[in-house]
Amino acid sequence: MSAEDRERGSLSGSSRGAERADVASRSAVRPSPPRRERPPIEQRPLLPARGDKTPSWARFLLALRPPRKLKFTREGKYYLGITLGVGFAAINTGNNLLYLLLGMLLSLIVVSGVMSDMSLRHLTVTRRLPARAQVGRAHLVEIEVYNHKKRVPSYAIEVEDLRAGQPADKRCFFLKISPSSAQVAAYRRTPAKRGRDRHTGFRIATRFPFGLFEKSREVEAEGDLIIYPAVDPVRLPVEDAGRREGGASLSGRGGGDETFGLRPMREGDDPRDIYWRKSTMRDQMVLRERTRETRPDVQIVVDAVRPAGEGDGFAQHFERRIREAASRAVAHIKRGDAVVVATTLGERVRGDRNIGSDAILRFLALLEAVDEARTAEVKAERAARASVRQASSPGPTSGERRTSAPRTAS
Repeated sequence: MSAEDRERGSLSGSSRGAERADVASRSAVRPSPPRRERPPIEQRPLLPARGDKTPSWARFLLALRPPRKLKFTREGKYYLGITLGVGFAAINTGNNLLYLLLGMLLSLIVVSGVMSDMSLRHLTVTRRLPARAQVGRAHLVEIEVYNHKKRVPSYAIEVEDLRAGQPADKRCFFLKISPSSAQVAAYRRTPAKRGRDRHTGFRIATRFPFGLFEKSREVEAEGDLIIYPAVDPVRLPVEDAGRREGGASLSGRGGGDETFGLRPMREGDDPRDIYWRKSTMRDQMVLRERTRETRPDVQIVVDAVRPAGEGDGFAQHFERRIREAASRAVAHIKRGDAVVVATTLGERVRGDRNIGSDAILRFLALLEAVDEARTAEVKAERAARASVRQASSPGPTSGERRTSAPRTAS
């Protein structure tokens, strides 16, 4: 080999070494993806709430109960009966083969208990509730199970979502949860009643490995979901000709369709409001300010007082009024009207096209009827709370006050 070839080989080797070093340096400084936050390993066992009427001695016994429950399945009962029969036969006959068979049967019970206990250890269950739910409409609730064990997976895990005062009828099944990983499942539920749906915890169970026993434990995981009342399609009366043709009064800056004025564009303004007819230069954009439409509010009144001597029929009638009020409020807001829902007890809430109908639907979802004998007391309490809130919060500015009077929906 000549000196020129050796020099060429050394140069190519040095260039390959430089490329490897460059690749290694790029891979070394490559940013790693953000780590996912792990939920806490241990969850508290589910106990009765403090406001519950459970006696103190019952609470003490519940606190002393073992964290896991064991229940025989149908196959497990048969298996236990066969094991007892083989045991009695081995004792009566003294046959070594029967003793060997008895030992094998008992060893399966021990193995089943140990492996099921390992599957239930170090599991954390979390719940993801939807942002809103409505009576008669199905929604999804996601259940996530995280396995904190480093090397041992969990098999055949069944998670049951527990709700206060309601039967536990919704569950999710996880075939395998790998070590240091999470699995997500979801169940579908259609609420039949408005109000606050209170979730109290989970029941985690497994029949792994042989299906002879079901071992379970209950953990605490609270969560609330507001169930909105059902909304039916409503045909509203036809608007006045003046309002259809833009006859609503205009005052101040807002989000209407008319032009209030022009001004230079500043940082943070919406580019969609640029007035291109006046924006001749790129660095001197002109922005169009819109007017605010001041329409009269639509007022819907709900009678929340239960007359004395009313029977069970009042509850159905009250729920029907709640549903009608929610339907009319949503229909008016979709048309562009501002709606005020008030009760005979002095409570009121407002919604419009910009705010949306969530505040009104939440208010109606949590509204409860009050007995006629307690009307004065409830009014005094709510007036005191309203005065405290008004004293703690600053008053509205002159531009935020509305000059139009509310009108009652027909």
